[in-house]
Amino acid sequence: MKVVTFGEIMLRLKTPENLRIMQSDGFEASYGGAEANVAVSLAMFEDKCAFVSKVPNNPVGMSALSAVRHYGVNTDYLVRGGERLGIYFFEKGSNIRSTNVVYDRAYSAFSQSDVEDYKWKDILEPGDIFYFSGVTPAASDSVCQSLKNALKYCKEKGIQVVCDLNYRGKMWAKEQAQVVMRDLMQYVDVCIANDEDFEATLGIHAFDGDLSTGIDQIDTYKEGMLEITRQFPNVKSVTSVLRNIRTVEDGEWMGIYYVDGTFYESPIHTVHSLEAVGAGDAYGAAFVHGLINGFDPQKTVDFAISASVLKLMIQHDFNVVTEDDVFKIMNSKSTNLSR
Repeated sequence: MKVVTFGEIMLRLKTPENLRIMQSDGFEASYGGAEANVAVSLAMFEDKCAFVSKVPNNPVGMSALSAVRHYGVNTDYLVRGGERLGIYFFEKGSNIRSTNVVYDRAYSAFSQSDVEDYKWKDILEPGDIFYFSGVTPAASDSVCQSLKNALKYCKEKGIQVVCDLNYRGKMWAKEQAQVVMRDLMQYVDVCIANDEDFEATLGIHAFDGDLSTGIDQIDTYKEGMLEITRQFPNVKSVTSVLRNIRTVEDGEWMGIYYVDGTFYESPIHTVHSLEAVGAGDAYGAAFVHGLINGFDPQKTVDFAISASVLKLMIQHDFNVVTEDDVFKIMNSKSTNLSR
């Protein structure tokens, strides 16, 4: 059994020392992207995983491939071709100044990939888990169709599907996202929904948009999670990250998990973060790790949020931590935890 993630990996260019993009005359280069991030986390946890994507057959594309392979991710199904690797520019905020991301991913090798590029019958096997996020179908119509082909194959073969709704307003409008994602939800078994994802992708209210009071809105989150299972009865469980964000660096984080008619809540972690990019992907990967390793529901959500807040202390997209690293945070009795 393996976890297969499908999505785009990009070149990440970050400004140094909290500079704004317009101020910087140089950038730090690394690689990342939602599904690549999840695959690396799972490999770090020593789970068997494969990342499926398309990168250009040039030194930049090969470097991106090597970045995930370095951590033990299977890249045998990664397609080579196309003209360019997508890029995102990352400008880290500070205090009251928000972090900013600028995408340069149009006409990337992944977005221009064809449905024929992905031989799902050769990639997916019964017993596997298929993982995708809402970023993937937003990449292009052809990628969306490739994803749907994968999901149909999963349903045919009884392969479990995990979806992180993961809405990105810089990639598509809410109206388009809702049409696409509501259609894809018929194939989903486990749903990860955070903050604006509920309404932006499914038209389900759960959050009023005020990140300073996310945890305080836990009751409406729970109602939103229940509504997902009502509207999409194939969804067996839903999980969410809730946050009270004070500044770019400071806030409280917790996870909740609904399964088998019961809600499970993690402790609240009070954190001062180094970098917030990839924390949601870290949560999703750790959550899947809990599922495939037989953690009980409480242990699963506690482990997932612990991995997520640990990612806040790690630069670049990948959450390069082991299972033991996460357990140390999860089992800590330090004062930054509360029930």
